[in-house]
Amino acid sequence: MKQAKNNNTRSLPGAIRAVEGEGNERKFQISFSSEEPYERWFGPEILSHDAGAVDLTRLNDIGVVLFNHDTDKVIGRVLRAWVEGERGCAEIEFDEDEFSEMIRQKVAKGTLKGISVRYSVGCWEEVKAGNTSSNGRHKGPCSIAVKWKPLEVSVVSVPADATVGVGRELETEENNASFWEMQVTVNRNYLA
Repeated sequence: MKQAKNNNTRSLPGAIRAVEGEGNERKFQISFSSEEPYERWFGPEILSHDAGAVDLTRLNDIGVVLFNHDTDKVIGRVLRAWVEGERGCAEIEFDEDEFSEMIRQKVAKGTLKGISVRYSVGCWEEVKAGNTSSNGRHKGPCSIAVKWKPLEVSVVSVPADATVGVGRELETEENNASFWEMQVTVNRNYLA
């Protein structure tokens, strides 16, 4: 297993459900992560949801809901986060300001369906081609985030691949910068 520190994003379309009952109009249950493989520049990436793999402390203590991962567009808070099966789940509550209310209405009407998570990975399990992961569930080649931490969840407007049922947020140059820096470091170490 190798240690790594970077921020990544993933998104899931249609992973939002209203919380029923009077007084819960601003609350929704979401699924923000899964073990669905995602193709990164280094190969397939999987977020483990095994016991102890996901550190939900930050989401449960100070978790916020953003719009399109924009830290200047806080639209709500995470009330609680948990792992259920092989999925990260949360109950969120939208704020009452004008912009947050506009996004909440779009979510309630089904116009906005995508949820994305920004996370950092502390430790990877590298599974070579033809091998099986230590938990026996994944075939290589793949990289499995076996220690990772969600940093925030976002309602997103444009998942990159909504046609296959599990979409991904389009990566920006800023998000890719840490990957390029890591790759340059790997190349420097290789050439040294």
